[in-house]
Amino acid sequence: MSSGVGFAQVAEVLRGARSVVIGAHIDPDGDAIGSILGLMHILDEVGTKVTPILPSAASVPQTYAFLPGVDRFRHVDEVATPDVFVALDTPVTHRLADGESLARAAATLVMIDHHPDAVAKDAIAVFDSSAAAAGCLVWQLATHLEVTPNAQAASCLYAAVLTDTGRFSYSNTDAATLILAAQMIDAGAHPNEIYRAIYENRSAGAQALIARVLSRITLVNEGRIAYAWVSQSDFAETGALPSEGENLIDHVRALGGVDAVFLVKKNGGAVRISLRAKGQTDVGSVARALGGGGHRPAAGVTIDGDLETALGRLLPLLPGGGE
Repeated sequence: MSSGVGFAQVAEVLRGARSVVIGAHIDPDGDAIGSILGLMHILDEVGTKVTPILPSAASVPQTYAFLPGVDRFRHVDEVATPDVFVALDTPVTHRLADGESLARAAATLVMIDHHPDAVAKDAIAVFDSSAAAAGCLVWQLATHLEVTPNAQAASCLYAAVLTDTGRFSYSNTDAATLILAAQMIDAGAHPNEIYRAIYENRSAGAQALIARVLSRITLVNEGRIAYAWVSQSDFAETGALPSEGENLIDHVRALGGVDAVFLVKKNGGAVRISLRAKGQTDVGSVARALGGGGHRPAAGVTIDGDLETALGRLLPLLPGGGE
């Protein structure tokens, strides 16, 4: 389901902009980083002055440091107010973190997102919850900009789609998604190289962290739900980088015989929970009931308190919680 004004008006705004800044949500994942860089390369072809920004003082996650153009990322305090600010992979400005002030100061705000709870407010928007990734929408936007994406753009956007579909394993992987991925390959993306860089280039510390998380898998709700947890101290003790924790949930999700899984990341006085469905469970609605968001098969929420508090609020909402 889509909402907003559509690609044509967004393309018109971008073609007429003297300067564009592109940002995404805090703790950017592969879709966020890949989409930002993909749109940057596309706008380079248009001839627009474009700057990608990070949502906070953090650097680009090491996992995506191989993508072409990462050296062009700038922090908010290094960037002047642009004609147009493009917010990718988020329908709300507060998730832009440090970038929110720049987005609000821009003459025009554009939002491109694929989350089901996206609602256009004070922005020119392309919202399409049927898209597997924000990267899919950026790829489609190129046509409306009358740009043929080069290999750099294709590589970045292929990485975006690859990661947000769980290596083309999630239920959001449909024929349309695979057609777009094939177009990216035709444009110069190398699937084997991108896969290897993202999923087969882990440090010894990251492997030790995976082993630690797997050892904590716990079955609850009459065996219908599985979860594990990780803390900041685990990263320090194993030597894993913070960015190497992004795909930990996929290893928990590999467990069979359950309806859904989740990973709890402890961080001070709150916990961040990543949920993944197995089968027909709608974890997006569960996350939204607790103040979070996401999609039917994949979602997330932050809950104040400790692990026990979070479990007390979350488990009753998941399959088997009322039994």
